Amino acid sequence: MTAPDGATLHALLRRYRLPGEPLSCRPLTQGLLNRGYHLTTTHGRYFLKHHLDGDRAAIARQHRVTARLDALGLPVVPPVEDAGGDTVTVIDGRCWALHPWVEGRHRDGGELTPGQSWSLGALLGLVHLCLDQVIDPRTPAPRASHTPDETGADPHHTFALIERLLALARARQGRDAFDDLAVHRLVERRELLARHAHRRPAPAAVPATGWVHGDFHPLNLLYRDTEPAAIVDWDRLGVQPRAEEAVRAAAIFFVLPGGTLDLRKVRPYARAYRCVTGAGAAEMAAAVHRVWWERLNDFWMLRWHYQLGDRRADPQFPAAAALAVWWTGAYEAVREAFTG
Repeated sequence: MTAPDGATLHALLRRYRLPGEPLSCRPLTQGLLNRGYHLTTTHGRYFLKHHLDGDRAAIARQHRVTARLDALGLPVVPPVEDAGGDTVTVIDGRCWALHPWVEGRHRDGGELTPGQSWSLGALLGLVHLCLDQVIDPRTPAPRASHTPDETGADPHHTFALIERLLALARARQGRDAFDDLAVHRLVERRELLARHAHRRPAPAAVPATGWVHGDFHPLNLLYRDTEPAAIVDWDRLGVQPRAEEAVRAAAIFFVLPGGTLDLRKVRPYARAYRCVTGAGAAEMAAAVHRVWWERLNDFWMLRWHYQLGDRRADPQFPAAAALAVWWTGAYEAVREAFTG
């Protein structure tokens, strides 16, 4: 990822009327929806975000939401306004936003105590409640982009995808350990899905929807010491079953390297989420079932690897692939951890 050139940086600083000159602009992790940079100037430090989708109106809506959440006391980082009061700057057709720099680090579930896991669930629940307060319920919004259709993934489509991915993995020249693992997991998942295809979620199982962050996971939450300092990357702000976001987030925060969930921490996390939001056991059970089904049919990491030539997700694949298998065998225990 190449940092913006000097002319772009000077144009940005003039637009924001910030005193001083740019000193450095260091690329941070690259994502599909945006690119981020640590911008240091003689005035201070900032997070500079290049929105690749370029939907200026959608970006501005996200900014308005984070500003309102900030006013309610949530740990978010609203963008800096330019001289005209705008938060999105367009230079040469590219959309930029400037945020104050927040010191902090990411922490996965392995670093959290059960008490901190409770706090994490309570925080996500508070986010969901506050989103209801700051967004007009009449506001149209697409469902979160990664949410499955309302009846869940179609196993017939999944079987066809498995065959395509198997063909690509087996045809690789100089097959390596990743290819061997991919073939093993694809064959395993094909057999598992055949046994459980009748458990596809029915439309009636879909609980009420609401506004959600859309991508709540460890890389989008910064901690300062033991306290959350900033929830970042609101690009997938949208409408979906809220309890599903709680389950989906837990399946990322609390997955262990061997592909199991740390249910000892899932339990306080889920109880806190239910206490804050009032979500009942039936709603949480439906969310567990739908996210389990989603994971059983999900091969996005292998699609990136074999169809897009993108290997950024490769390190996550072993644990994620094992999780779908373990979750199927431990289905009742996982459901109890979220509902008990």
